[in-house]
Amino acid sequence: MSRHTTFRYCLDPTVEQSVVLDRHAGAARFAFNQSLHFVRTALAQRKTCPEHLVPWTRFDLINTFNAWKKSEAAGRVFAVGISGVTEVQVTGLAWRNQVSQQVFEEAAVDCGRALAAFSDSRTGKRTGKRVGFPRFKKKGKSVPAFRIRNKHAKAGRAAIRVGDHGAARSVTMPGIGALRVHDDTRRLRRMLTKGRAKILHATISYRARRWWISLTVEASDLHTAHHHRSREHGDDGGWVGIDRGLIAFAVAANSDGTEVARIGAAPKPLTTGLGRQRQLAKSVARKQHGSYNHRQAVARLARHHHKVAEIRRYFAHRVANQLVKTHDRLVIEDLSVAGMLGNRRLARAISDVGWADFARLLSYKQAWRGGTVIVADRWYPSSKRCSSCGTRNPALSMADRVFVCGCGFRADRDRNAAINLALWPTLQQNFSRSPDPRARGRVTNVRRREGADRHLTGVGETVPVDTETEVPAPLVA
Repeated sequence: MSRHTTFRYCLDPTVEQSVVLDRHAGAARFAFNQSLHFVRTALAQRKTCPEHLVPWTRFDLINTFNAWKKSEAAGRVFAVGISGVTEVQVTGLAWRNQVSQQVFEEAAVDCGRALAAFSDSRTGKRTGKRVGFPRFKKKGKSVPAFRIRNKHAKAGRAAIRVGDHGAARSVTMPGIGALRVHDDTRRLRRMLTKGRAKILHATISYRARRWWISLTVEASDLHTAHHHRSREHGDDGGWVGIDRGLIAFAVAANSDGTEVARIGAAPKPLTTGLGRQRQLAKSVARKQHGSYNHRQAVARLARHHHKVAEIRRYFAHRVANQLVKTHDRLVIEDLSVAGMLGNRRLARAISDVGWADFARLLSYKQAWRGGTVIVADRWYPSSKRCSSCGTRNPALSMADRVFVCGCGFRADRDRNAAINLALWPTLQQNFSRSPDPRARGRVTNVRRREGADRHLTGVGETVPVDTETEVPAPLVA
């Protein structure tokens, strides 16, 4: 079994190479916009001619763009011969040979993925927030980026090479040449030399006034020494619950009540650097838009945001590695982070710790080591349930940091929640999903624009439904 991972490095290109990279990023933006233009034009023509074909998939868009870039619609010149007769010469896209042709194809692929996400969101195949129709990319608004696949020649030499010609900190790209890398590439070079990794494609982007390269690699599985030991058949124990919080970032405990790990407060780089961010934002507002000073002020603000994101990402990786290396069975709770951000008092603190990204890291890192991660039900009362007797305390508020039960059990609030999460694998069969009583039964989300034949009497899009009659329940003022 293979795994996919990414190695990201900061580039130190020369002035000439920066111009070439900028040209490739502009070509990718142009190809995306042109592919989207094909779709919009075809959809407009389809209104009058229903049989007109619309290039919707990534393969159709690649074929359409490749045919267009060599046609007269992409470019032509008028040449006057000796006899004085004017002739039309088809040149196609005149500058297409100045960039790698893969940039056009990958941009068309991105457009196809955006259209597929829009279709899946409309049909219900894609969960989460509703995805709208793709929009054109505007220079200065979108992130300059492009992607190039790693092709192998007949001799077996890869197009994307790391540490070529004795330059350890370099990445060789087709059509661009050797780019100097600011970071150390020793780990990736060792994997490539031993045949334990293969570069699939490279994505180069421009963020915070620096060029970055992300190498997507298909690597072999981790060494067996780094895998968790296989458990015997019928062994259902060893679960560790992880409760995420703001005072303590994560508290891990076993089902028997033993606290195995407690991660202190997260760095909270956004809150720490909020004063600096306000100064930089004011500096941007005071500069004349479009001037050199304005661009420099925007660059300083972008570097600050990039530093905040890097601090948060590094902390999440470090904590996730610590947990997956020591425990093979983890249980986390399904938090509605998007819903929690509606609380204006806690939105900044929740966004600053990165709960959702931490759960994503924990899942794939544990899968690499052969472990298991279970997500507890969102309605499971891990904080309000007594881990000793199972009694719920509905009066527990966020200000109560110590859980006290009538049976005499007394424990830290986070540790009690972690214990209940560790008990979830054994309780999930007997757990009945019961939403908030104020919702009065099962809740269905019906969009007004999608023609539900039920009469929505409320202001919002969520209406309680009677579970027996399957009709909207009356709303109470």
